[in-house]
Amino acid sequence: MLLLLACLAFMRPASAVDTTAPLPNSALQQRYYLLTHELRCMQCQNEALADSPVSLAADLRLQVRELLLAGKTDDEIRDHMVARYGEFILFRPRMVWRNAWLWGAPAVLMGIGLIVGWRVLRARARLVDNDEADELTGEPLDS
Repeated sequence: MLLLLACLAFMRPASAVDTTAPLPNSALQQRYYLLTHELRCMQCQNEALADSPVSLAADLRLQVRELLLAGKTDDEIRDHMVARYGEFILFRPRMVWRNAWLWGAPAVLMGIGLIVGWRVLRARARLVDNDEADELTGEPLDS
C-alpha cells in the first residue's frame, strides 16, 4: 500500500499532445485524425504527428488542419507534405518505381534464403549418405 501511495505521489497528470481546436464537423475531424496518424513527425521520426509533442509536429498538425479547412482532399494533403518533406513523411511509402526495391526486397530475400537452405540441406544429406556408406564398407573415414 505504501508503494502504491509513493507511485501516485510521483505521477504526472496526463495531458493531450494535440491541442489544436476541433474541426467544424465530425467528418473533417475524422479525416484530420487519420491524416495526423499516417504522417511522420520529421523531428521524432518514429512518431506520428498526432503523438509527437515537439513544436514542428504542432506546426504540421496546424498545416493539415488549414489544408482540410481549405477543402483539399487527403491525397492533395499527402502530396503537399511529400513535396515539402519527401516520401519519408509517410509511414507507408507509396509504390513508385523509385522505391520499388522496398516492396520487392522481402520476396527476393526470402527466395535467396529458401535456395540457400535447400542447398545446405542437400549437402548435409550427401554427407550423411557418405558416412553411412563408409560405415558399411568398413573403410576408415577421411580426415
